[in-house]
Order: sequence, then structure tokens, then C-alpha cells
Amino acid sequence: MIRLLILIGLLVGWFEPVHATEPVRIVTSFSILSDIVQQIGGERVVVDTLIGPEEDAHMFDPAPKDAARIAAAKLLVINGLGFEGWIDRLIKASGGSPYLVIASDGIASHRATIDGRNIIDPHAWQDVGNVRLYAENIAKALILIDPEGENTYKNQLSRYDADLVTLDREIRTDLAKIPSDRRKIVTTHDAFGYFSRAYGVEMMAPQGVSTESEPSAKDVARIIRQIKADHIPAVFLENISDPRLAERIASESGAKLGGKLYSDALSREKAPAGTYIAMMKTNIRELTRALMP
Repeated sequence: MIRLLILIGLLVGWFEPVHATEPVRIVTSFSILSDIVQQIGGERVVVDTLIGPEEDAHMFDPAPKDAARIAAAKLLVINGLGFEGWIDRLIKASGGSPYLVIASDGIASHRATIDGRNIIDPHAWQDVGNVRLYAENIAKALILIDPEGENTYKNQLSRYDADLVTLDREIRTDLAKIPSDRRKIVTTHDAFGYFSRAYGVEMMAPQGVSTESEPSAKDVARIIRQIKADHIPAVFLENISDPRLAERIASESGAKLGGKLYSDALSREKAPAGTYIAMMKTNIRELTRALMP
């Protein structure tokens, strides 16, 4: 799909290939994508992100300056799967014509039931295997827009893919050390469905896949009862969520309050989760610290 859309774009004039002296101007929807693009693009790209580190993508409200950023871009990279519900109107408002890359194109998506609605869970990056595909989709787009950089992009994709394979193996090795009956946690919103399926950790959340709505008292009470019944060891904070919800659940259930998990955004550059790989390693470190007996 990515290749077909880019070829159509070339035919109708959506974009022209850039030259070696001209870095590819790229806008990404949020910080995790920004890092992946930078890993593949290196010095041949200039990356701007609409939703920065430590910011909640579910609460993002585009401003006129964001339309201007898109207008100046050659490439726009989004997650897809309904994560950026505002993207179509923002592109229209920009008046520009960047090529749109949906990084999640081709993954096996999962669904979640929220408030009685069956919707697609957009948080596919929580499975490292999916991020390998994100990187491949991004590299293909960069090669077709900037063919002079093909060798660079292929080499950097190969290096990054090897790092992701190593990361996936490390996650599985570390989690295997935790007794299976303790691989259960509560997080403040349901951002870890793909992680749960890929790595065998049972996760519950009083909020749905978005942080836009507050959980009801009934939802919170249900979670507390389940923590007690299933002897769930820990409740975790998230970097984009109000910590008071996790603190309340931990206090009333008797579960341990674990550390901070990174779900939808990276940390600031010099903090422990400044890249996607560092983010996943930070999460595993916090999980194993809280769940090991």
C-alpha cells in the first residue's frame, strides 16, 4: 500500500524527489515516530513532531502553527489505526501536499471494547515486532522520495532492525524470569494491549484506549475488586496520565505502586526514555523491579 501510494504521488505530482544537498523535511504526529524516523533518516532528514515528549496524543488539539509545519514538510508520518483522528482536517487546513505515510500499514491490528464500542487499538508500537514494520515502511518512503540516499537508508534500517531484534529478545528473556502468576499489572489507561499479547503480561486499565474520558467510580471499584481477587502485584503510573488515579487504586487495593511506564510518548531527550528502544528498556526495568518476588 505504501509503495502504491507513493508511486501514485509521483505520477500526479504530489512530491518531487529531493537532491543530495537538500535534507528531507519530515513531520511526524508524535514523539515515538519522530525517533524511529530519525534512526532511519539520520543526517539526511530534518524531523519535526507535532506532539512532543511527555505530551498526551489523545488530548492533542491542533493549532494553526501545526498546519504551517505540515505545509512545509515533504513527508508526513502518522501512526494510523485511528490514533490521529484530527489528521485529515489538519492536512486540509495546511494547504500543503506532503506525502502521507501510515507507519502501521500492514500490521495485524487488535480491537478493544470501550464503552460498549468495538474499536481498533492504535498502540501497536508496544510490540517491538510491529516497530520493525514501522521502520521498514518509513525506509521505503524515504528511498522513493530521496533515491540518492538509498544506501544510507538501507544501511540504517538494517542496523536499527538488528537493534530491535535484540530488544525483543531481551524483553522476552527478562519477563521469563518473573513467575507466570505474577505477570499481572494495572495501568491507568489501556495502552499496552499489543505488549500484553506479544509478551504474555496480563494488563488491566480503568480507562479505555484513550485518556480523554475519566473512568467511572464503577470501573475503578471493579478494578480494585479484581486486584484483590487475582492477587495482582502492582499498579503502575504512566508518563502521560494523572498519577492520582494509580495512587488511589494502589492505596485502596493494597497492590504495590510501581514506577512510571511510558505508553504514548517518549521522555525528554536526556531522561531515561528519550528513544523508543530506551523507552521499552525502561518499561521492562520497572516491570521486573515491581513484579519479581
